Amino acid sequence: MTTAPLPLPDSARAASLPDAAFLARLKTLTQYYVVTAFLALLVGVLIGPLQALNYGGVNVYDTPILRALLKSYYQGLSLHGVLNALVFTQFFISGWLLYLPTRDLKVTINLRFAWLSYLMMTAGLLIAAVPLLLNQATLLYTFYPPMQGSPVFYIGAAIMVAASLLVAGQVIAAWVGWKRAHPGRVTPLVAFMSVATWMMWTVASLGLVGEVVFVLIPWSLGWVGGVDPLLSKTLFWWTGHAIVYFWVLPAYISWYAFLPHHAGGRIVSEPLVRLTFVLFLLNSTPVGLHHQYADPNISTTWKFIHMFLTFLIAVPSLLTAFSVAASLEDAARARGGRGLVGWIGHLPWGQPVFSASVLAMVSFIVGGAGGIVNASAAFAPVVHNTAWIPGHFHITVGTATTLTFMGTAFWLIPHLTGKRLPSVRLASASVWTWFIGMMVFALGMHWQGLLGVPRRALVSATTQDVYREMPIRVPALLTAISGMILLVSALLFFYVLFRMLLSRRVDDSEATTPIPYSEAISSAGETLAGASALVRLTEPLLALWGVALLLVLLMYGPVVARLLAEAQLVPGWRLY
Repeated sequence: MTTAPLPLPDSARAASLPDAAFLARLKTLTQYYVVTAFLALLVGVLIGPLQALNYGGVNVYDTPILRALLKSYYQGLSLHGVLNALVFTQFFISGWLLYLPTRDLKVTINLRFAWLSYLMMTAGLLIAAVPLLLNQATLLYTFYPPMQGSPVFYIGAAIMVAASLLVAGQVIAAWVGWKRAHPGRVTPLVAFMSVATWMMWTVASLGLVGEVVFVLIPWSLGWVGGVDPLLSKTLFWWTGHAIVYFWVLPAYISWYAFLPHHAGGRIVSEPLVRLTFVLFLLNSTPVGLHHQYADPNISTTWKFIHMFLTFLIAVPSLLTAFSVAASLEDAARARGGRGLVGWIGHLPWGQPVFSASVLAMVSFIVGGAGGIVNASAAFAPVVHNTAWIPGHFHITVGTATTLTFMGTAFWLIPHLTGKRLPSVRLASASVWTWFIGMMVFALGMHWQGLLGVPRRALVSATTQDVYREMPIRVPALLTAISGMILLVSALLFFYVLFRMLLSRRVDDSEATTPIPYSEAISSAGETLAGASALVRLTEPLLALWGVALLLVLLMYGPVVARLLAEAQLVPGWRLY
């Protein structure tokens, strides 16, 4: 393990890294994670336009070709949701948040163990894919009991999650080793954000692990006679809402640490960034009951406590919006921007790495406003289980996370491989069309949701008069058009990505495409002795991790204990 004071200029960073052979192997592993992630996204997004056409009133699932590939709209929906929301995100994040903290801390890790985690995650994916493709796990992403899937699917999903926890454990262990070797030092910013994200995920994943390992697998194997749907749903949403922040926080790392550099600006305040991630660590998990306002046998008191905690998550989100916007203004004014809003035009909008992250942030602001509606006990019943929900989902994970990762690939792949981005113009076109397509999709779906169109339904095949009489022609048309825009965007993006991956190595990646660390206006400092009170309060992540675990146990323990005591078991259903 080698060390050097942080932050450092790029040249000094490169000089103090572990040896070149280790770095090359680490980059290869990261590339495998990232490419596997985008292969999953490719399959998932090709199914996406079919879903948009359905909500545009066009039923394409009855065509002979699709009927041969997919048994139903519901199988297509399951594949789309699992591949995009679970597989793509988990693989990308595992590679991204293994590579970044290893580089930032300048440590060596056990690469055999790291490869084992990747192979285990891939094996879980392949195991779960078999029943999905055979229509034996058509569970619509949330896999609520009593809908019952093949035990092979649940086992594969469990292996995937377990592999991500192995990655988390390796990163946290590397950070603990670094802290022991450097007492009194402030954790480098990117490593701090990465470790906090993994700590949050270990706490958040407990609900899903408990549901799959102790409920769904024994039930699907026939070891127990029934399942309590409410207990399973509660355990699912323990993880199900917090997983949104597992998807978004890695995007936050890019927005905070790298976006200012791409814009030509600086991080406004490193202590503020650390506070943001600590707030997410503490508060992003005990919030899931706002998904269950209509469910019986859960105290209204607990539901309102979770609602209040959900509203508190807006605090770190607002901190991020103002902090990153200030970084961008700093960059634009350095470029000659003037006026209250005139500086915005001086940002490098034609650069896809930059525009992808900023447009992703814009979508997340819109999605955050919709999230306040979803979390409200007064408004949630209006939009619950309507098309509003997938509309919201696509501008959070579908845009804020996915578009950030797409933009990140435009510098990360050259950094890992020494290959060049083949076309800035096509890459930029893919970014802007993705954003426009998602905004149009969100408008159409939110609009239909407010009119009462249900989610997860083959509405294009219905003959009920209620749908024919709904004033949904305009939003349905928008939704259908959005699917075509997104298909064009996906084709552009994957053309650029695969052309880049299949090209020859032409550069020294460390020299030509270094990690784009941003400087800070207000740095956290190098030693705790000279750091601000906010840095000293946020640095003990191990203790804060324990507080996060205690908080979620306090918020979920009494609820789950009551459901266990009053469990009502029902047999499984195979609907598709």
